[in-house]
Amino acid sequence: MTGSALADRPSVQVFLVFLRLGLTSFGGPVAHLGYFHEAFVQRLRWLTAETYGELVAMCQCLPGPASSQVGFAIGLQRAGLAGGCAAWLGFTLPSAALMIGLGVGFGAVDPALWSGPLRGVKAAVVAVVAWALWQMAQMLAPTIRWRVIAALAAVIALLQPGVLGQLGALLIAAVLARWAGALGTAPPPAGVNLALASINTRVGALLAGALLIVGLAVLPLLAAYTNHVAITLIDSMYRAGSLVFGGGHVVLPLLHAETVTRGMVTAETLLAGYGMAQALPGPLFAFGGWVGASVGGVSAGIVATIAIFLPGLLLVVAVMPVWGHLRSRPSLRRALAGLNAGVVGLVAAALYDPVFIAGITEWVDLAVAGAVLVALAHGRWPSWLLVVLSAGLGAVLYR
Repeated sequence: MTGSALADRPSVQVFLVFLRLGLTSFGGPVAHLGYFHEAFVQRLRWLTAETYGELVAMCQCLPGPASSQVGFAIGLQRAGLAGGCAAWLGFTLPSAALMIGLGVGFGAVDPALWSGPLRGVKAAVVAVVAWALWQMAQMLAPTIRWRVIAALAAVIALLQPGVLGQLGALLIAAVLARWAGALGTAPPPAGVNLALASINTRVGALLAGALLIVGLAVLPLLAAYTNHVAITLIDSMYRAGSLVFGGGHVVLPLLHAETVTRGMVTAETLLAGYGMAQALPGPLFAFGGWVGASVGGVSAGIVATIAIFLPGLLLVVAVMPVWGHLRSRPSLRRALAGLNAGVVGLVAAALYDPVFIAGITEWVDLAVAGAVLVALAHGRWPSWLLVVLSAGLGAVLYR
């Protein structure tokens, strides 16, 4: 097959468009959705505005990396399963490759060379997480009752560190959602067809749902039975990717519970990777590649990247054909709103431990974090640039 003929294949076209986006999409999930709208609704006209809005609404209600899920769904609609995989690979490859490379380098280089820039990055992370928490609270916990639920989730997560505490916090938040009342925001009108191109929708949905459940049920048993580092890593990444409601920032407390508390990486390594991820284009979930590379090199980084994204992508395939029915159920929307309020609490807990505890050790750290927070609040400085500047400042201040 000639190069021109290959480039004409729909899945290859999808890959090339998303590769460009993966190289240039700075700014986090909300910014990614803006880039997607410009590319696929306005410029390429692959989707109508209504269909795109429906895809965004669906992915924001699912656990997982919302912008990556939207991109995967666009690929599915354009070129079937091959198109969905091409969209995910193109959008994820640049940031994942960089994160894996940086993760390997972080472990191989003399720690003394990292110490100054790392302190600057950790101080900047305090500001980045604090600003993300503020924005999430305005949207996901806008009233006193929702904020009480968020605060309760934070207390539970702090009193019971680890996955069980986080799951308990989310479950209680979902149950208390009825007491909190409606958020006052409704999803866009239903009726847009979200059929999967070139896929038997019923078979595809059932198979994807079955694979998702099997992974959640079997991987913990395999990890406990084999006690193998690779299986434990896959289990941790898969479960974290299954539980992330409310945006990519929530992956930090989940991965802390899955990896730091289990002795796979140190809190310092985790925060360093999270800070690096802020400075790169593409999905924040590529952070999983850093964790995997820190545990077992390049191959572990690749496996961890696939494992953390896989549950969210399976959910898209499982839910797309039945989305119109699910979104019409008020009880489900209320429970999702409760989960999102609980997520605000998890991020608040993570802001204290490990982010603030590890990132602020003296007044200079607090000054750097405060300066970054002011810059973020004014909205003129992108987070990736602030992280890079903080690393440089750390190299100067912490000699």
